[in-house]
Amino acid sequence: MPGRRRRTARSTSQSRSTGTTRATTTRRKAPARRTAEPVPERPVAGPGERVWVLAVPFRAPAPGAQWRADLQAHVWVGRELPPELTAYDPPPYTFERYLEDELNDTPRRVPPGRPLVPREDQATGAEAVVASAAAGHRVFLLGDDPGVGKTGTAVLAAREVCELRGGDRVLVVADRPAAITIPHWTRSIAGFGDGGLRWCVTTWDRLAKVSRLRFDVVIADEAHMVRHTTTQRWKHWKAVSGAGRAKDVPFVVAATATPAHTPLELPYLAPQFAQRHDEPLRAWADLPAKLAEHGFHVERGRYGWAWTEDADARRADLARLQDWLAAGEPPATLHRPAPWGPVSVTGTPVALTPAERCAYESGWQEFRAEMQLARRARQAARGRAALLRFRQKAGLIRAQATVDWVKAQVEAERQVAVSVEFVETAADPIREALLDSGIAVAGIYGSAGSGRDRFDVEAERLRFQTGKAPVCVFTVTASISLHAGELLPGGRTASTTPRVGLFHQPRFSGIQARQVTGRTHRDGQVSPWRVAFAADTVEEQVARVMVERLAVSGSTAGADTSALQEIAELLDADWLPPAALTG
Repeated sequence: MPGRRRRTARSTSQSRSTGTTRATTTRRKAPARRTAEPVPERPVAGPGERVWVLAVPFRAPAPGAQWRADLQAHVWVGRELPPELTAYDPPPYTFERYLEDELNDTPRRVPPGRPLVPREDQATGAEAVVASAAAGHRVFLLGDDPGVGKTGTAVLAAREVCELRGGDRVLVVADRPAAITIPHWTRSIAGFGDGGLRWCVTTWDRLAKVSRLRFDVVIADEAHMVRHTTTQRWKHWKAVSGAGRAKDVPFVVAATATPAHTPLELPYLAPQFAQRHDEPLRAWADLPAKLAEHGFHVERGRYGWAWTEDADARRADLARLQDWLAAGEPPATLHRPAPWGPVSVTGTPVALTPAERCAYESGWQEFRAEMQLARRARQAARGRAALLRFRQKAGLIRAQATVDWVKAQVEAERQVAVSVEFVETAADPIREALLDSGIAVAGIYGSAGSGRDRFDVEAERLRFQTGKAPVCVFTVTASISLHAGELLPGGRTASTTPRVGLFHQPRFSGIQARQVTGRTHRDGQVSPWRVAFAADTVEEQVARVMVERLAVSGSTAGADTSALQEIAELLDADWLPPAALTG
C-alpha cells in the first residue's frame, strides 16, 4: 500500500532502555516440540468378560468392534460375541486367535482335531530336525519332495524342539492363498497334536503383522518365497526369523521342495552358513559377495550379482553348497525323494468368507428342500437337477480360492493341472481369472475323441506339455497325458517342471478320481494332488470319503460302489441311481 514500508527480515526498532535505534533480526519461532503419541492401552476385560480378537475382512461391517492399529486387528470386549460378530470369530492357531490368547488370562479351549497318525518318514524326519536343533544349529532345510510329508515332519519337530529349548511359541509362515494354506496347517497342528504350545499360522503376504512378535520356533513353508533380499517381505522375515541378529533367535525350519535354482537364492540359509564357517553373521549379510569370496562361480554384472553361464560349474557349486548343510554331524538338511508309487491325494479345506458362507448355506438349504420334494414324488430327474445345481453353485463360490492357489503354485515354478466337472461355473471363471492375471492357460473340455475336438485337445495339451501354458484346466478323466518329461510327437520332450494337481470339486467316483490323477502321476513321474472343499460343509465329508477310498482301495469297482453309497447318503441322494452321482 502507498506510504507503507514493506516489512523485511531486518528492521529498526526503538530500544526501550536507551532510546536509540538499532538493527535487529526477526527470528523464526522454533517448531513446537512434538510430543510422542501415547501408546494405546491394551484392551482390558472386566469380570466375566473376555477380549475377543476378530478376523474381519477388509471393509466388512463389524458393528461394535474396534479397530486397533497397534494390534492390526479388530477387538470386542464382552462375555459372548454378539450374533453380528460371530462370523468373524477366528479358528484356533490363527494370528487373531494368537493375539486373543495374549490379551486374556486364560486361552480359549481348542477342540480336538481329527487325529493324524505320523508316517514313518515323518517321524524319522522330525528326529533329524531335532538333532540339528540339539547341536545348536540355527536353520534346518527340510527339502523333501512333495508328498513325503513335510507338514507333519515340521509339526512333530517343532514340538520336540520347544521341549528341548524350553520355548512354547511357534510361528508357521504358509504360502498363499490364505483360504487354503492356513486351514491346511491349522488342521495338521490339531491332528498331530499341538503339544500344549502356542501356535500362530500366517502367510508370507501377512508377515508384517507378526514382525514385532517373538517366537521360539519358526516354520517357513515354501521358504523360497524369501529368495530376494530387496523386498519388504525379506525385511519382515529378518525380524521374525532373527536372520539379522546373533543372539536370542528362534530355531528355523525352512521347508521347501524347490529351495533354489542357484545359491544366490538362498539368503534365508545365510545364518547357518555363517555358523558352519564359524564366522560373524554380518560377514554373510551379502550372500553373493561371500559366495564369490569362497570361490563360487558368481560375478557382479550390470544389474547386480549373477550366476555364470557354465552349467557344469553351477551344478558343482550347488553340490558344494548342499555339502555345507549335509556333511556335518548332525546334518542341517534332509532331502528324501518321493518314491514312485500310489499318488498322494490330500484334502485342502477352503475357509469361506462370511459372504461366501452365507451363499453356500443358502444353496445348501435350497438343495435340501428340493431334494426332499423330489424324493417324496420319486422324481429322479428333478433330484438329479437339484444335485447338479448345488454342485455348480458350490464350485463357483470357491472359484477365486482355486485361482489364488494356482497363482501361488505357478509363482513357485510348478505346472498346475486343475480338474473340474463343470465348464460354465468352474472351468470358464477359473480360466478367465487366470488369463486376466497374465497366466497362460490351456483348456481341455469335452472328450478326447476324433475330428475337430481331437485336434483342439491335442493343441491345448501340447501348450501345457511344452510349458507355454503353465496351467491346464480340464474336464476329461482319461486319454490325455500331462506328466513331466513325456516323449512328445516328433521326438520332443515335455517340460520337466514339477506337476501338481487340484480337484476343484471332490469327485464322487473313486475310479474317475484315480483316472484323473493318472494324467500327471504316471510313467515314473510323481505328481501330488489336492482335493479342494469348503471347510465345515458337506463337501468336506464327501472329500474325506474320496481321499480315504483312494488311499485304501485304489480303483477297484467294489470300493467305488461303497464310496458312492456313502456319498449318496451324505447328500440324501441314496434313492437315485449311481449314474446321478457320476454322470
